[in-house]
Amino acid sequence: MTKPEKPFIPLNIAVLTLSDTRTPENDTSGDLIAGRAQDAGHHVKQRALVREDMEKLRARLRSWIDDPDIDVIICTGGTGMTRRDITPEAVRPFITKPIPGFGELFRMLSYQEIGTSTIQSRADAGIADGTVIFMLPGSTGACRLGMDSIILSQLDSRHRPCNLVELLPRIRHE
Repeated sequence: MTKPEKPFIPLNIAVLTLSDTRTPENDTSGDLIAGRAQDAGHHVKQRALVREDMEKLRARLRSWIDDPDIDVIICTGGTGMTRRDITPEAVRPFITKPIPGFGELFRMLSYQEIGTSTIQSRADAGIADGTVIFMLPGSTGACRLGMDSIILSQLDSRHRPCNLVELLPRIRHE
């Protein structure tokens, strides 16, 4: 006997691009994330491009974490290994529950595409006061991989055996 399909629950998503070189006109990674989320049926409520500056990045994140209308923040950029790559360090103080499986799975899938170069990625995810945050590399290919292979299924309330959408009420203690 099969279980009846659950209804799709659209989420409110904020997309944050961290870059010293991208502009709204050439932010292909942010465009891909926003487009994939909208095509899946979600609402892109906010979008921003922030230079890799710790204070500005944390201020933007804090405002979205505090916004009850934002369910998920998807960041692109700043997950590499250079001095300017600060996304994990900026996000870390806000994380109340890490999701280590995201980074592990992302690097496993990425290995199939780029080999051992995947060790240079610090892609990560976690929960910050009830808001899910994903941190993807800045490359459009990496964003496509993360969205298509992991994030979109976990943001789909119909995905089985489980998904992050069904956990959100319990995460938020609703």
